[in-house]
Amino acid sequence: MSAAAVSQILSSCSATLYITGNLVKDGLVINKDEFKLNKKDKNDYRSFIIVRNEALQYPICIYRFGETEYTALWMSCTHQGTELQASGQYLQCTAHGSEFNNRGIATSGPADRNLRTFPVSVDNNELFIDLRKS
Repeated sequence: MSAAAVSQILSSCSATLYITGNLVKDGLVINKDEFKLNKKDKNDYRSFIIVRNEALQYPICIYRFGETEYTALWMSCTHQGTELQASGQYLQCTAHGSEFNNRGIATSGPADRNLRTFPVSVDNNELFIDLRKS
């Protein structure tokens, strides 16, 4: 097993981090350091964080795939709008069992549509989640 795979497994076992993010015109700004898990002189990374902001109807789950690759997913089930729960590399609906992968693709029904996603751009040490587009 590669070091990257081990790191991914370990980071997915960490406690879920909830943040509010910085709501700005057209989106959210998040510091990339929110993903860091500092352990003994080396950095490991959380595989995801969840943004809960009272201005948002549902939270947004942001998955980290690499230094410059992220995906932001609206945590509302496409079946009946129940708030999803993040569990490792999947988002699950507690109401009817639908499941979505970390790219927002429906992998198990009854939901038959993928999750709403938001573009994520990286600028230095910040992520910008564009809430105008999906």
